[in-house]
Amino acid sequence: MSIAGRRILYTGAAGGLGLPTTLAFLERGAHVIAVDHDPAKLAALSDAAQGNDRLTVLATDLADLNGWRAALAGVGEIDVVINNAAIYPSKPFEDYTIAEHQAVQRVNVDAGIVAVQVALLGMKTRGWGRIVNIASVTMYGGWALLSPYVASKGALLGLTRAWAREFGPHGITVNAVSPGAFPTDAEAIHPDPEGYARSVLDHQAVKRRGSPADIAAALAFLVSDEAGFITGQTLNVDGGWIMQ
Repeated sequence: MSIAGRRILYTGAAGGLGLPTTLAFLERGAHVIAVDHDPAKLAALSDAAQGNDRLTVLATDLADLNGWRAALAGVGEIDVVINNAAIYPSKPFEDYTIAEHQAVQRVNVDAGIVAVQVALLGMKTRGWGRIVNIASVTMYGGWALLSPYVASKGALLGLTRAWAREFGPHGITVNAVSPGAFPTDAEAIHPDPEGYARSVLDHQAVKRRGSPADIAAALAFLVSDEAGFITGQTLNVDGGWIMQ
């Protein structure tokens, strides 16, 4: 798929699904601006990329929206935005403060809005752009204890459709990918990880756990030239767990 030479802004790029996907983009010839809040994870990504000069790492706190916008001023042209970074606190709904709800929204949604605002003019000028919002199957299932996270992913799906309608005349597509359950650090929030894994396999149509390669393939397609007639859609990459 034709992504060679494209400049991809990828938030949460050094995490459990982000790092392997970033490496896959580099292998396909893209330039990746990898954003993460954890310098140690970015260092591990740089090591894994083995000095690839098409990788730019950017350590920043997406919760600081003004600082995030300022950081983006120095990255140059952006052809593709992948809004992947997210935080996911877990506790009963009544125990969340409004400030905690807003903190999740700020990182999971508002930081993506800032990224798209910064990239949009260049995309319009060039008549080409790709935006992918990383949602979650939890939005469909309404997972308990994750209400701010679930709400933020619902917001991303709404933005996906609104942006697709508004940006389409400029040659810009906007889609979402909803990953299912992948064996990453995110599963550590579950009190019984082994039981959770068994439950996932019971519900999936495909009887194996997902791998980063599954997400990388979906993203590489959606940001390619070949996907230019697909917009406003949500692709569930979940082994047939949530058939929506």
